[in-house]
Order: sequence, then C-alpha cells, then structure tokens
Amino acid sequence: MNNIECCICGPVKNCGPYLDKVLENIEKIGALFKDYKIVIFYDESNDDSLSKLINYHKKNNKVKLYINKTTKLPFRTHNIAYARNHCLKYIKKQNKFPYFIMMDFDDVNCKNINTQILSKYFERDDWDALSFNTSPKYYDIWALSIKPYCFSYNHFEQNQYNNYYVIQDYIMKKLQELPQGELLKCISSFNGFSIYRTEKFINSYYDGRLRFDIIPEKFIKTHAVAARSKIILHDYGHIKGKYEDCEHRTFHALAITKSDAKIRISPEVLFC
Repeated sequence: MNNIECCICGPVKNCGPYLDKVLENIEKIGALFKDYKIVIFYDESNDDSLSKLINYHKKNNKVKLYINKTTKLPFRTHNIAYARNHCLKYIKKQNKFPYFIMMDFDDVNCKNINTQILSKYFERDDWDALSFNTSPKYYDIWALSIKPYCFSYNHFEQNQYNNYYVIQDYIMKKLQELPQGELLKCISSFNGFSIYRTEKFINSYYDGRLRFDIIPEKFIKTHAVAARSKIILHDYGHIKGKYEDCEHRTFHALAITKSDAKIRISPEVLFC
C-alpha cells in the first residue's frame, strides 16, 4: 500500500508492560503504507504507561498523544467508547486515511506480528472491517456478534447452553471449517485488532451503552432461543449489565445499517 496512508489508534490504560512491543508492532504495520499516524488516547493509569508514551512521543513525530483530563464517566465501556470516538474524530477531521486500524495496546498485541498476513488482504474487496483469529483460541467473545449468538453473552444466563466457552467453541469451529481463502461473515468482531475501510465507517460511532434500538429485535430473539434464556441485566461488578455493552457492537451495527459494511473475520493469526 505504498500510495496510501493509514491511521493506527487506540486507548491506553495500564498497558505499561506491553507498550514497547506493541509500538514496535505498530511501526511494522505503518511500514506497509506510504505514511501513517499513531493516535493514542491515554487515560489515568497506575503504572508507567504515561512516561513510556511521553518518551515515545518525543522520539516519533507520527504520534498524536491525547492525555485525558476530562471527568471520567461512571461505566467502563462508556469510557472506552469515549476514547475510541476521540480517535475517530481525528480520522474524520484529517479526511485523508482510506484505512484506519483500531487496536488494543495490551498483551494480545505484544506478540510478534506477521505483516505479510495483513498486507495480502488490502487488495481484496470482500471486507470493510477485518479482524483476525488469535492463538490458542479466539478470545474476544464480548465484542462478537455472529448468528445465532447475535448479542452480548453477558446478557443471557450463563448456563450450560450459553456461556463464554460455548460461543468460543462455536466461533473456533466456524473458523476452522472455512474453505481455503474465505472470510467469516459476522455482525461484530474485534478480537483486539481490526482494520477498517474508512468510508464505510465515517457515519458510525462507538457506544458502550445497551442499544436495543440499533440491534434488530430478531437478532436478540435468535440469541435468546440459542441461549434458552431471556435477556438479563446482571451486575457482574466490573460490568453493569443494565448500563453496559461492548462498544464495538454498536459501531459495527451502525456501519452495517448505514453503509452496508461487510464485517469479516480472518481465520489466520496475525500476532503469534
């Protein structure tokens, strides 16, 4: 992609142990493009994340570092959505990035990256959002929506019929059974890293709230049947089910509704 630019972005909170390797991987990704920017939204941490980011910022003029000084929102997913939307604002304002990458800066992406896997998908037109499998298993069930599990696994009873591991086994089986070269269609997927065609997501935004007005009712009913459970609004402590959902679900659902975006998963492992 020697003739186009890309923006690589994401939030950072308590990511200190992983930042050196993640930033190294980002530079390798950036080398695939004509030019790139790194947009980082830092939130108050209990480790050395900020000092590492400031030092890196001084060395690399491609970095746009935003240090959050606003009042925190009461719920975790709302804060993460706010951070990701801040990155999106920069992308939209610049209006020059045909692609952008949203990623986490934690242990998932501090392994060794195989950029050849990423680069071979650039010329394909069968995706608008592309995430990847992870080893040893696909882990991000929170952001995943795929029929019949179309909604949040946290909002159904965690019993023998529907829980994290049931859906994890389901997605792994679907990925393993894909014909050679094909991508898996879904409603939402992130898995710590996803690349986007900007034009399809220009009217979308992240939202960490429950959005029953955006996720079609038939999808929720489909999940309820598969889970053999009604919707529950459970307080898990770290997640308040009445007020929170994964921020990626709304982001992808809006892009499907507004722009007919193709959300896909590659069975290949990008970081290993």
